[in-house]
Amino acid sequence: MELDHKDRKLIALLRQNARLPVSSLAMHLQVSRATVQNRINRLTESGVIQGFSVRLKTDADTMPIRAVMLIQVRARRAKEVIKILSGLPHIRALHSTNGSWDIIAELSTENLEEFDGTLNFIQNVEGIAKTETNLLLTSYKM
Repeated sequence: MELDHKDRKLIALLRQNARLPVSSLAMHLQVSRATVQNRINRLTESGVIQGFSVRLKTDADTMPIRAVMLIQVRARRAKEVIKILSGLPHIRALHSTNGSWDIIAELSTENLEEFDGTLNFIQNVEGIAKTETNLLLTSYKM
């Protein structure tokens, strides 16, 4: 789907605050409320907008320990590794990537003990050659 300037601006406004009333969005975009609602519907139906979510304050997050794990996989083992990792409750997202690392995993746990256990489990998954993990300290944009 081709996005125009107004679509991109609408998406940017919704990223900042998805609860903005359609009338406010229309004022920012200098179009009618009906036009904004039609654009939101079109972007949602086409899958460009896949949903709306809630951002929590860091101290309200139920899983405050967050990290990114870079994973190098042994040859031809990526599919099995991704299948195993996809089933882990403390992995929020998995991304394939290029370069020296094959997979990036976003981790989130309630405490350091769970975090340590998750790291140990992942490092022992058959097919994983090497990992590097970085704790996320402060988030500036979500």
